Amino acid sequence: MDVTVVGSGPNGLAAAVICARAGLSVRVVEAQPTFGGGARTLPDPEFGGVSHDICSAVHPLALASPFFAEFDLRSRGVTLAVPEVSYGNPLPGRPAAIGYLDIDRTCAELSDGASWRRLLGPLSADCDGVVGLLLGDKRSLPPSIPAALRIAPRLLAQGSPAWTTLAGEDARALSTGVAAHTISRMPSLVSSGAGLMLATLAHAVGWPVPVGGSQAIPDALLADLRAHGGDLVLGEEITSPPSGVVLYDTAPTALLGIYGDSLPSGYARTLRRYKYGPGVAKVDFVLSGEIPWRDPRLATAATLHMGGDRATMARAEKEIAAGRHADWPMILAALPHLCDPGRVDPQGRRPLWTYAHVPSGSPVDMAETVIEVFERFAPGFRDLVLAVRSVPAAHLADHNANLVGGDIGVGGNNMVSALTGPALRWDPWSTPIPQAYLCSSAAPPGGGVHGMAGYYAARSMLRREFGITELPSLSPR
Repeated sequence: MDVTVVGSGPNGLAAAVICARAGLSVRVVEAQPTFGGGARTLPDPEFGGVSHDICSAVHPLALASPFFAEFDLRSRGVTLAVPEVSYGNPLPGRPAAIGYLDIDRTCAELSDGASWRRLLGPLSADCDGVVGLLLGDKRSLPPSIPAALRIAPRLLAQGSPAWTTLAGEDARALSTGVAAHTISRMPSLVSSGAGLMLATLAHAVGWPVPVGGSQAIPDALLADLRAHGGDLVLGEEITSPPSGVVLYDTAPTALLGIYGDSLPSGYARTLRRYKYGPGVAKVDFVLSGEIPWRDPRLATAATLHMGGDRATMARAEKEIAAGRHADWPMILAALPHLCDPGRVDPQGRRPLWTYAHVPSGSPVDMAETVIEVFERFAPGFRDLVLAVRSVPAAHLADHNANLVGGDIGVGGNNMVSALTGPALRWDPWSTPIPQAYLCSSAAPPGGGVHGMAGYYAARSMLRREFGITELPSLSPR
């Protein structure tokens, strides 16, 4: 076997597909009973016609990713349904803030739409340049200098106390909700960068939901891998180094257990000091009908930011970063059936996907907290709940070992890790371990279902280990 990929998340599968298409023999080893890592979909244990996305549910980066653009998910049977509302943010005591795919409509409903347009209009008009910079390898010249010049002042402003230059409490809530996806203190440069990219995508391409569930994305990668001779292994945990070249779609600290005393001492010290961020508590619901929103415009929002206004969200992120539970935590929610009606079973039952931000390793069941927040904006929500599937942050690693302490960013949601990976190396996908590479979201460009960490790791490995400098075509034709 030329290459072993440990872990079958989108990054690991992206790397495996590239290696297999380069003519190498590839084996993917997954410890769980199903493939897909953070993009798996599984049936509800009681209501089999309802399926839950186990980690990710909405995928703006799947449309924007250069890797997936070349791989061409659509031609492989993956339908990415794009709703008119990219995300909605209920607000206490006032109408919700709505981020539409149409930036004009968004601005028209905000109290100061001109401020929103100044911030995001130039970026959404140059989406490819923005994505090329923020999903780039951070080692090459920006693919678009004009895009870099547009992003830089906005990044600095929204990542500092100058974020008040965005006017209007509703617009500020919209901006803060997308920035909060990084689960980090705000304002900060890392939350600013993620927020600008996600908000740009919201207006340029939308925030799509894979029809049938997130599993559709890894399934397309798996089909291509099988077609090119890939060997796939389920239910096998790697506890010692595989032979040959290895790409790890794992948390960096997993290498401590796999390599033990054979790790270079300096690298072992770095991994022992590696810090994971705050976590999320996952709460999935089965609902009997549509949510009775006070603001009826939210009825078409497939993605919801349920953290309140800017001050409330920023205070909550500060609390969990300090290891304390927030009174009103940031809650991210998704209703995939709104653009994928097939997610509703014949009896009208449908899934609601939520995360609540919590301190790292929290054992707290957040289901009641999530229900109470929904009740603030949709009285009667509780009466719709048929089932609750709650997983505290302390137990998320049970079904995905990468999510240490519930950290869905695998420790990578900070500016240093976004640039360097877990250790200070020019090539952050390589390690000082011979023939061992890191391709998880702990390596640049960080978290999200975009496959780019796997793409860059495979590019580095092919050049170093096999002298392959030209990557194979990913075209399905």
